[in-house]
Amino acid sequence: MPHGDDLDARFNELVSQIDADEQRKMRASAVKGVKAPPKARRPRRARRGLLAATAVTAVIAAAGLVLSYRPDLLTPPPVRQAASVPPPEETQPVVETPRQVGPFTDSKAEHFADGMAGFQTPKAKALGGSSKAEVKAGLAQARKLFETAFLNRKILMGGKPEAFIRLLPQDERAWYRKHQRIWVHSFAPKTAELATDVIKVHGTTTLGTKKVNGRTVAVVRTNYIVVYAIQRPGQPSTVERLVAHPRGEIQLLHDGGRVVFWVRRWGGSATPARCDTRDGFIHPVYDDSAPDTVHPTGPPQDPYELDEPEGHGCSKSTGT
Repeated sequence: MPHGDDLDARFNELVSQIDADEQRKMRASAVKGVKAPPKARRPRRARRGLLAATAVTAVIAAAGLVLSYRPDLLTPPPVRQAASVPPPEETQPVVETPRQVGPFTDSKAEHFADGMAGFQTPKAKALGGSSKAEVKAGLAQARKLFETAFLNRKILMGGKPEAFIRLLPQDERAWYRKHQRIWVHSFAPKTAELATDVIKVHGTTTLGTKKVNGRTVAVVRTNYIVVYAIQRPGQPSTVERLVAHPRGEIQLLHDGGRVVFWVRRWGGSATPARCDTRDGFIHPVYDDSAPDTVHPTGPPQDPYELDEPEGHGCSKSTGT
């Protein structure tokens, strides 16, 4: 059972939670509820003891009134629940998304455009005796020639370049049939297949003029890097990048009132490819290919460099 001191402390704690005006009312009610003791002739000292006992009774009665008036004071305060706070970011597990690795990943070609989206043409303008409309038609012709020569899947896989021949001026077709494939990209049969449908293209198309037979004519020049992802047929473990650097020139010649889009040059180098073949096809070199019988000469060249001087014969490469 609690001692008197403990009761006093508890009482004082409870009463301190009630405002002063309310405390006065409660004390008044408690005093009224305590009957005065009957008068008796006792020694003065005994009377003081009675008065002290009366005071204790009053205090206890008052305490009882407080508890009946504010029973909630006996109820322990509710425990506050901690707010639901998401854990700090640094404490959460890190989930890494696997990086998609493709044949162009971590190469210069990774950020090149896909296909003909990489073929850029300037605005047409009257130039070298040709009207703006004629120059515009010359730019469109260059676009068609480029797409057919370097992106046509049938021709790439060794098919006959008939679609390309039909784009040439009539006077050039007969000559080209004798020198097929020199202006197109075709992989030698059974040497390669595309590892992906994506072909990367990057470069420029420019307009200019030049003297041809004493006359100034408009010229469309192309300078592009074309990157193929190839592999030996049915062998995905042999996938590699083959980088080609075709350059072209189309002259806008006037003949009897009409414009002829004369192809002066088209095509270029490819690496890694063999130098000891002369059939017009590209013969890719793989890691386990037999050594080339023709040894490259000169300093290594960067196959991705558009402004790399055009070499002759077989040159070294810095890699694809």
